[in-house]
Amino acid sequence: MSAADSRTRAREAQRLLDLLNALGSTTFRQLLWQRASSLDLTYAQSQVLFYVSDHPGCHMGDVAKAFGVTLPAVTHIIDRLEQKEFVVRGDDPADRRVYALELTAQGKALVRELHTMQTRGLEAVLARMSADDRHRALKGLEALVEAAAEAAG
Repeated sequence: MSAADSRTRAREAQRLLDLLNALGSTTFRQLLWQRASSLDLTYAQSQVLFYVSDHPGCHMGDVAKAFGVTLPAVTHIIDRLEQKEFVVRGDDPADRRVYALELTAQGKALVRELHTMQTRGLEAVLARMSADDRHRALKGLEALVEAAAEAAG
């Protein structure tokens, strides 16, 4: 790869990171912020709720690895979610040294509510785009996810 190609790829990577961060924070602020703030729920807490919903019985180490953060950071988030009665730590029958994370009924209801809000909000965003732009965006994101999975091994 030439030096020019390397610089171009670095600029593209930075632009993509900027766009993904803007999209993530914009989506959270616009679609979930009012509801989340009424519950004193942070963006990180909402993401952990979604993760536990998708991976019932996961361990805190799984959550830390999924988000690329330390175990103490996840422990703090889980502590807060447990105080709010959205998550419970249960015993893992296979390993008594770790906790299995589960959503409470209240946590499941909140995840459903937030997911519905996200879906409706994104439908409104997509309605502002042409069919061709929506198709290209989806195809591009699918290619990005596939390439990221390949790069991760």
